[in-house]
Parts: sequence; structure tokens; C-alpha cells
Amino acid sequence: MVVWQAIALAGGLSMIGALLFWGLDPLGDTLIGALRGGLRLVLGDPEANSPGTIHIFALSTAALLGFHLVLTLIRAAWRITRQRARHRHILSLLTEESAGNPGTLVLDHETPIAYCLPGFTGSVTVLSRGLVKRLSPDELRAVLAHEKAHLEQRHDLLLLAFASWNDALPWLPTSKLSLAAVQELVEMLADDAALREVTAPVLLRALLTVATGALGEPSGKSPAPLPAAGTGGAPTEELSSHRLRRLLTPKPPLPAAMRATILAAALLLLALPTTMLVAPGLFS
Repeated sequence: MVVWQAIALAGGLSMIGALLFWGLDPLGDTLIGALRGGLRLVLGDPEANSPGTIHIFALSTAALLGFHLVLTLIRAAWRITRQRARHRHILSLLTEESAGNPGTLVLDHETPIAYCLPGFTGSVTVLSRGLVKRLSPDELRAVLAHEKAHLEQRHDLLLLAFASWNDALPWLPTSKLSLAAVQELVEMLADDAALREVTAPVLLRALLTVATGALGEPSGKSPAPLPAAGTGGAPTEELSSHRLRRLLTPKPPLPAAMRATILAAALLLLALPTTMLVAPGLFS
């Protein structure tokens, strides 16, 4: 997860930084020197160089790209906030509070379904009555622990960032790949939290029961008449083949040295674009 965040941030910094460096090139040999030259130009120094048309275009593109990325994030956050508000209103009409599980709403529907709805003013977990009937107490505890992990670790904010990056740069293959990878990784993180409460077979049975509700039951019944959790900016709960293999054949955690190496590589990847832009000016 840290590596994908580093890739996303480094990609944005690289694109904006390259255009910025190109546009400021006539004003100085380094980024710091170019900024000084730009300040002299703004202050009216007659000896300061002026950027040409192509360089002004590069500077404008850098500013527009940065504005586009920020605006897309704000727009996505606003859209998802409104979707969640409408979803919460629907839930207030169709659900009731769970007696034994605070912060959990029970939907009167026979299709097995479970998801979480994040929010800054109060997050909830939604279970259908059909799911509660089908699960054993341990399996129900596994589902609740899984959804609780999504809410406590604020996986919705991670998904929001990558979804907005994908919306802003849909032509960039990395943005689509990163969104799919992060969607799967947040589910694995929630699985790990649930595994601290129950065993892997119990969690697997619970997830398979929930998956039947997401796909529709063999009898032809349709899923519960509510929007999927993913449309509200929450985790999608998709049971992928990677998650299944991970639960069926657990692997030992990475050694501490490998984890430290991965974190160091992520930090290096994030620092590299900024360092390449700023370091020449510092050394000169």
C-alpha cells in the first residue's frame, strides 16, 4: 500500500515538476536559480531573461495539471459525500439498529449482504437479516471485524485518493492499475484484522456467504435493493482469487529486513523527483 501511494505521489510530482522545470529553463540553470530569475523578472529587472512562448505554455500546463488534480479530488469528495448522505437517508427508512452490535444496521432482506458506510459524523456497518440468519456467531464476528477494520483504518480515504487520480488521468495505465491494486489491498488488510478475531476457515466461510449476496443467489433472487458500497466511496468487498489463495494457503509475513527495504524504496521513489529538481541548485 505504501509503495502504491509513493508511485502515485511521485508520478504527480514528476509530471508537474518536469513541465515546471522546462518552463523555467530560460530564467536559470537550476530550479532555484530559475525561481530567482523569475522574481527578478516580476520586479522589473531589465537584465532578467524572459521565457518564450513554448516555455510559457509549459508553465501554464504545469499549473493547469496541478489544478486539475486538486479539483478532481475535491469534486470526487463532494460527489461521494452527497451519495453517502442519500444512502444514509435510505438506510434510516429501511433498517433498524442491531441489538447486540453497536454501530450496525440490519436490513430486512433475505439476500446475504454486508458492507460499511464510512462517514466523519458516524460510520455504520450494514448487514441483511438473511446474512445474520445464515452465519454462525463466529462467522458474524468475522464479518463485523472485517467491516470495522475498513472503518477504523479509513480505507475509504485511500480509495478516494486513487479513484480521483484515475478520474483525473484515465489515459495513464498506472492510475487504473493502482486503483485495482489498492481496492484489493484494503480488503486484504481488513481480512488480516478479522483473522485476529477468528480462524481462516471461519472467515472464508463468512466471505463466501457474503459473496453470494453480491453476485445474486442461485435461486434467482436479486441482491438487496440498495446501492453497492463501492458507489458510496467505500470498499467494494469483491472476493478476488488473490484473496482466496491468501486465505486458503497462508504465507508467513515478510521478514523485518524485507519490509524495511520496501519502505526505504518507497521513500526513495517519493523523494527522487523533488531531489532531482532541487539538488542541483543547492550544490551549485
